[in-house]
Amino acid sequence: MAYVLLEYQLVSDYLDRRGEFRQEHLGLAQAAAERGDIALAGALADPSDRALLVFSGTDADAARTTAEQFATGDPYVVNGLVTSWAVRPWNVVIGG
Repeated sequence: MAYVLLEYQLVSDYLDRRGEFRQEHLGLAQAAAERGDIALAGALADPSDRALLVFSGTDADAARTTAEQFATGDPYVVNGLVTSWAVRPWNVVIGG
């Protein structure tokens, strides 16, 4: 099993603006979790400036592709709540 981390940089007024897109975003994330693509996901707090989504796959390329496809279709990204995003390999040492 391979893991990648999808990191979102969020706009400063993310909490105020997310409501309109939240159900669609959560629906996409829940569907990905049910398929086994997302292991963990959530926003950081204090400040709420980033979100992290951990994707898994049979290998790093598969996990990266899945994470990139998720990001490009995510309403938070499409509607400008995410200022930038990046996918990075995550070498899990304990757990998983």
